[in-house]
Order: sequence, then C-alpha cells, then structure tokens
Amino acid sequence: MTGTENRMTGAEIVLKALKDNGVEHIFGYPGGAVLPIYDEIFQQDDIQHILVRHEQGAGHAAEGYARSTGKVGVMLVTSGPGATNAVTPLQDALMDSIPLVCLTGQVPTTLIGSDAFQECDTVGITRPCTKHNWLVKDVNELAGIIHEAFRIAQSGRPGPVVVDIPKDIQFATGTYTPKTNDVVEKSYQPKVQGDLNAIHAAVELMASARRPVLYTGGGVINSGPEATRLLRELVELSGFPITSTLMGLGAYPASGENWLGMLGMHGSYEANMAMHDCDVMVCIGARFDDRITGRLNAFSPNSRKVHIDIDPSSINKNVRVDIPIVGDVGRILEDMVRVWRAQPKKPEKAQTAGWWDQINRWRARKSFAYKNSNDVIMPQYAIQRLYEASKGRETFITTEVGQHQMWAAQFFGFEAPNHWLTSGGLGTMGYGLPAAIGAQVAHPEALVIDIAGDASIQMCIQEMSCAIQYNLPVKIFILNNQYMGMVRQWQQLLHGNRLSNSYTEAMPDFVKLAEAYGAVGMYCDNPGELDDKIAEMIEVKRPVIFDCRVANLANCFPMIPSGKAHNEMLLPDEATDEAVATAIDAKGRQLV
Repeated sequence: MTGTENRMTGAEIVLKALKDNGVEHIFGYPGGAVLPIYDEIFQQDDIQHILVRHEQGAGHAAEGYARSTGKVGVMLVTSGPGATNAVTPLQDALMDSIPLVCLTGQVPTTLIGSDAFQECDTVGITRPCTKHNWLVKDVNELAGIIHEAFRIAQSGRPGPVVVDIPKDIQFATGTYTPKTNDVVEKSYQPKVQGDLNAIHAAVELMASARRPVLYTGGGVINSGPEATRLLRELVELSGFPITSTLMGLGAYPASGENWLGMLGMHGSYEANMAMHDCDVMVCIGARFDDRITGRLNAFSPNSRKVHIDIDPSSINKNVRVDIPIVGDVGRILEDMVRVWRAQPKKPEKAQTAGWWDQINRWRARKSFAYKNSNDVIMPQYAIQRLYEASKGRETFITTEVGQHQMWAAQFFGFEAPNHWLTSGGLGTMGYGLPAAIGAQVAHPEALVIDIAGDASIQMCIQEMSCAIQYNLPVKIFILNNQYMGMVRQWQQLLHGNRLSNSYTEAMPDFVKLAEAYGAVGMYCDNPGELDDKIAEMIEVKRPVIFDCRVANLANCFPMIPSGKAHNEMLLPDEATDEAVATAIDAKGRQLV
C-alpha cells in the first residue's frame, strides 16, 4: 500500500485496522462522538455490527463472543455515558482475563477538558479496569494504536483495552499503517516459555507425591485448545485427581474418571477435602482466589505447591508456593508432559492407591445431594433435566450471578472448554443474556442457554430486543424463586432471617414480557411437565424466556462457611440454619 492508497480518514482507518486484525463482528451503540465511524460501518459489508440496547450489553456480548471463540471481542461506544456504561464489562473482563478491545468516541481534542457535552475523562476512568488505554491525539498514530491494542488484549494474561478516539481525529485525514507481525515492543513482552529447571523440579516433586492434586483455572482455557489437550494428557499419564475453579470448567471433562468436581465455597466435598489433605498441589492457570482458598492460614497446610501462571503478579500474591513457573500454560504443559514421559522410573500406581481410596470415601458422601419433590420443582432438578436434554448437541451455557450460577456449575457437566461462560471475579448480575447473544452470534447453529435468576435477568433484559432483531434463538432459563436467592440465603444464615429488600416484589409476567419483545414465553411449575417443556424450548428456533418456578427457599450447599478451612465444609445434611450461623464468626461475616 503506497502513495494515496494509504491516505484515509480516521474513521476509515478504524474500519481498515479492525479488518486487518480479523474482526468479523462488533457490538455497539451509536452516539454523536462516534458517528463518523458508524458512517463507515454503513458503507462496508466485511464486519457485521450488532446493535445492543445498552453499552453494558455490548461489553458482555463481546465477552461472550471472545470466551466462546478464543478471539478478541470488540465493542464500540460513544463518549461520556457510553464510555461510563462500558466500565462494568471492562472490569468484568479484567478480572476474568477476557481479551476485549473497546473503542470509545471522545469530544474533539479542542474541547477536551472544557466539560463539553457528553465529555468524560475516559482514559482516567478506565485506567484501573484495563490492561492499557490510549487517547489518540494524532490521526497518523491511530492504526498503529489499534494494532497494538489487539496485541496487548490477547497476549500474556488476556484482558480489556480502551482506545479513546476524539471526533476530530475520526474526520481528519492521515496515513494508514499496515499491521505487521515483526513489531518488537519493548514495554510489554510477556514471558511465555517456562523455566526448564523449575519444570524438572515440579515433575520430580509430582512423581514423589502420595496425595497429589491438580488445581486448574481459566488460564488453561485462555491458553487455547492445545493447553486443554495437554492437561488431559498429563492427567492420563500421572493418574492424578483433578479439580478446577468456576472459570476452568470444561478443560478436563466432567465425565472423566479423575474429575473431582469444582472446588471452592460451593464446590464438591471431595475436591475441597483433597485440596486440604494433599501433599503436592499443582496449580495451573488459577490465582488462589478467596472463594477458592477459604481461610488462607488454614489453606492446604501440609502441601508443597507448584504454581503455573503467565501473570507474574499472581505468583505468591495470596498463597506462598514452593515452585513458581511463569509462562504460558500450554507451553509449560508441553514441557511437563515431555519431562514426565522421559522419567527413567515412573511412579507405581500403588503410590497413590491409598489416596484414591480416601477420595472415593469422600465421593460417597454425595455432597450435591438434595431432597427432590413431586410437588415443586427443585432448582437442582431443573438444572439436571436441562443438562440431560442438551446432551448430544453443541451447547453453550451462560449464567447470571447467584444461586442459579452455583447450581449450574454443580449440576451441568462440561466436556469441552469455551462452553461455560460466567462472571467469576466480578460476579456481574446481568452478564448472562448479553453473553449468550455474543456466543450465539459466534455460533449461529449451536444451542445457547442463559441459566438465569428472576432478579439477575432484569438487569439487562432490554437485550431481548437485540436477540429478536438479529434472529438469535437464545434460551433464557429462569430459576424463578421470587427472591434474590443468594442475598436471601445469606440474610437467612447470618442476619436472623431479616430479609431486607431481597424479596422481589412486583415481578413481571415473564411469559407476557417475552411476547412483548416478540419472543416465545414459556411457564412451568410442575416437575412432571418439565422434561416436555424443556424439549419444546430447545426445539423452538426463536428466542425464549422460560419461567421455571422453583422452590422459593432452597439454599445452595455444600458450603465452606466464610472464614473457614476446606475441611470445615458443611454438607447439605448438616447445614441447618443454626449450624451455619455458629460456623461463621465475626471475621467470617466480613468475607461474605
């Protein structure tokens, strides 16, 4: 590209740079400060723009798109309120390591700092919730900045970036810089290859273990399909039990014989007990989050710990480890598998036989057991039936945040990565519907279900309009218990059952609401009718809101009481109100 060919307006540069970075879909909402870019969108067909109904929806949709594909999600919003509405998904993407490029309009450079109409300090506001952000001051730098934004969003520990583009820069004419792969950026070069000596030390430690456990997180999935394959190979070779965080579900199949289930506050008894009693723990692409560790000074007290992570700041941040390995999970697992295979003397099965006997005794406690009913739909039963009905199809599950999210994690089995999309770190109510839209845009033929709560779904319900506009047959499966369930559970257990503002009065009729949007509304309150109605929901090739009335006061167990250790877990058959209330001390209450 030479001469006049690479002279174009800033708005044209934006579209060309997006195409050069392989973008096929962007999620956005127009406004005055981005109209030149929207005018360019109108004049091309390579990139499809998905019009959301709120900028928060654009961000979560871009996150759902990114997580279900492994690509970068792209959002486009206007200045001022458009940018501030994008803050929640930016922080969500930062905490869950989702690659996101957010393009924001800005008032003309001559008006910056004058409190102009729809002006805000976007760079200042988004600095704490992005990996990096830019205010573009020269049209000739615009293309290079966008290329760099994509590189930073997806390299190292993935995350969100913001490019703030003043309106005069969009109109100005400048030179387009093509994307090249040989740019050496000194300031941000994440380390991807792990230290081979540390890997040898880790494998040696693993080979000596009698009570080992693999603890995996979202980093395995973010690293890509090869990392997932290598993780499964490592489990096969070592015979180790494996558990995962909420974010890591699907990297190892739920049907795999070494699977212990999810760990953490509402994880399985066997996973949490194994973490507490193990002698060697290998943490792969997870960050020792507080919902995983329980009380830090009682966390896995007798184990030697290996921690593999691409983010050096995550190492020794919450938990001291014996062998840190900084680098890309996929590259390190590749080396680990090679070193394990090359060992002259492999550990005998007998070395861990006693440990597996103990794990099977813990499994026998059936920590996810619940009392079913013929009269009322139990929320756990609803998820189980939904899971059975979706088997054999490519299914993506998104969730909102609350009890339904935990039940979905407990009772839905994931066999593959990138099919479970939930807000882990930030816990964003309203995430699930727009995320489902993003996943459905990326996978038009797949079954995409948002498992929702009656309170959460109302946070971004306006995105139903987006689903209708683009014929996206997302299914919203609401576990409707008439409460903000998780808030109510904690009020019951910790605040003397004083249910302050957790009962959702003035609920909409969800069937009529669906129909008002032009979608299909369904209702079920009878366990005997549930299977047929779920089958009907799945077959409908249109957006559906399914109002599934479940037991109002069901609580989410098992549970590690806040501030307690993994081996102080309360199982469903022990979890009376009194037992929970006495299990959580004053310090624990602060951690809820």
